[in-house]
Amino acid sequence: MAEATALVKEAHPELEVISALPAGAPAAVLLAESEHAHTIVLGAKGMGGFRSLLLGSVALQVVGHAASPVVVVSNLTTGHRRIVVGADGSAHSRAALVYAFEQASLRGAQLRALHAWSYPGPQAAVSAAQDAAAKEDRQALEEWLAPLRQEHPGVEVVKEPVHEDPVPALARASDRADLLVVGSRGRGGFHGLALGSVSHAMLQFSQCPLAVVPPRPQSTAA
Repeated sequence: MAEATALVKEAHPELEVISALPAGAPAAVLLAESEHAHTIVLGAKGMGGFRSLLLGSVALQVVGHAASPVVVVSNLTTGHRRIVVGADGSAHSRAALVYAFEQASLRGAQLRALHAWSYPGPQAAVSAAQDAAAKEDRQALEEWLAPLRQEHPGVEVVKEPVHEDPVPALARASDRADLLVVGSRGRGGFHGLALGSVSHAMLQFSQCPLAVVPPRPQSTAA
């Protein structure tokens, strides 16, 4: 713990650093901390578990149940000055957008807002109705972004509606980002699950640090 604290202070002497050694199961302790934290940051794997697993059990438990956003770091990337956020209009997605705008503003980074969707049926059979649906999706993306762009006028925003499954689209976009931000759940899937299928997949396939953001009733200062 002393070594970890010294490393942070050396890299960022302006930061206040507090260390602690609480007793208890790691996941339970971190989940309790998340009730009062702005963000929990974890490595993808700890010292235990199976080497073949891409994500440790503690990280998976914390991401699925934390009250605050959780950043999971498996690949550390810097220098892109770009944050990617997935958007689909859900409450979880709106929370992710808020977090992503805040991070882009703090870092002076470009924000790339990606909304991916797929047409039902074969791509060759795109109809006028499907074209209209795609236009509505582009308009919806602009509506989701508009109020946050007003709150953060200094953030450069790139809108990217994509006709593709969201998992490969986000994974590819993460290759050129310093942070990928997703909601803990999207519009689809089963409500009883702690994580949606897209956020769960990104824990494995993101090529940069991943922030998983739950919806929160109100902002909490930490």
